[in-house]
Amino acid sequence: MHNRRALRPFTSLLARLPSQCEVCRAWPAQRVCDACVARFAPPTPRCGGCALPMPEGVARCGECIKHPPPLDACLAACTYAWPWPDCIAQFKFRGEAGWAGPLATLLRSAPWVEPALEQCDLVLPMPLAPGRLAERGFNQAHELARRLAPAKTEAALLLRTRDTPAQSGLPRADRLRNLRGAFAVEPLRADGLRGRRVVLVDDVMTSGASLFAAAATLRLAGAAHITGVVLARTDPPR
Repeated sequence: MHNRRALRPFTSLLARLPSQCEVCRAWPAQRVCDACVARFAPPTPRCGGCALPMPEGVARCGECIKHPPPLDACLAACTYAWPWPDCIAQFKFRGEAGWAGPLATLLRSAPWVEPALEQCDLVLPMPLAPGRLAERGFNQAHELARRLAPAKTEAALLLRTRDTPAQSGLPRADRLRNLRGAFAVEPLRADGLRGRRVVLVDDVMTSGASLFAAAATLRLAGAAHITGVVLARTDPPR
């Protein structure tokens, strides 16, 4: 972990140097060139509650109509499909923090993300459990959040109180039960949430259970409006 922290200034410098596009290998280019962003992260109509792709003109999916999530809005920059899983894995699991800038730029350019950031009072990254944070060396959601809105980002307000077993394969009710009590608001700062507009940032949204559980905690603490902003959204189950 300490080695990763020591290398962070160098990885940030490398991220600003001319390089090949990681996807199409164009040179010189940003880490992901504009042509690849246009091709692999096109603007897509999505459900306003859970960010699943939807037909044009449909505001909410059936599940969000039947079970309204605790988010007022949910926005995603791209579908979790090639080339984004590999890019996110380099960032998240291989300690390549230089990916934070390019991925935050991709996220900021998604429809409605910029207005959400401008209108909110607080930007909160999805927290990691202490053990997971120590293992990884940094919180990828925090790295994204502080590049999206550094003056509004608060990393210590929403807390992860415990790690949880893998969510994959669990029914919706079990996923929510699995996450019960997994998030909390810092008690000494809870008053700062009352009546505030919040943007909640994460890297990948799969079932939405974690994001919804965190949003429900913020709602109980008095947040007036919560927008979930995620880099990538998985495909709907088939």
